[in-house]
Amino acid sequence: MASQHGDRAVAFSLQLEQAHQELRRQLATLRAGSPGTLTTHCLAFCAAVAAHHQGEDAGMFADLLRERPDLTGTVAKLVEDHEMIAWILTRITDLLRGPSTDSLAGELDGLAAILESHFRFEERTISAALDATPDTGWSAGVFEFRDATGGPPS
Repeated sequence: MASQHGDRAVAFSLQLEQAHQELRRQLATLRAGSPGTLTTHCLAFCAAVAAHHQGEDAGMFADLLRERPDLTGTVAKLVEDHEMIAWILTRITDLLRGPSTDSLAGELDGLAAILESHFRFEERTISAALDATPDTGWSAGVFEFRDATGGPPS
């Protein structure tokens, strides 16, 4: 039983890295894409990032802290990052719905930098603890999201 739990739990840290890699790939595709498809794909990407972070905030972090209360400060920093990223996603969404998307490229560049820093910090600070965290149903919200074209992640 312990090895089954261990095998399953180890997959969570790997799945977190894979989810982050998929979001990185989607953002790179958006930044290189044509303006004609940007609006639809960008809105889908913003929704995917928001869903991923909501899954972490609503489930994964609570279970993680039950196992590792010593990570309270780290989780607080990650939640703070999520709030800042949500604000940027709202700005991007507002730009896409507004009369001009002139500053969109700059917003996407800023989002890319912040997401990269956030993903690296999260992977570095909680992966080992995540390996020992049971899944009480949170994993679907964290790892299962759609890509920027509306399909499942590749």
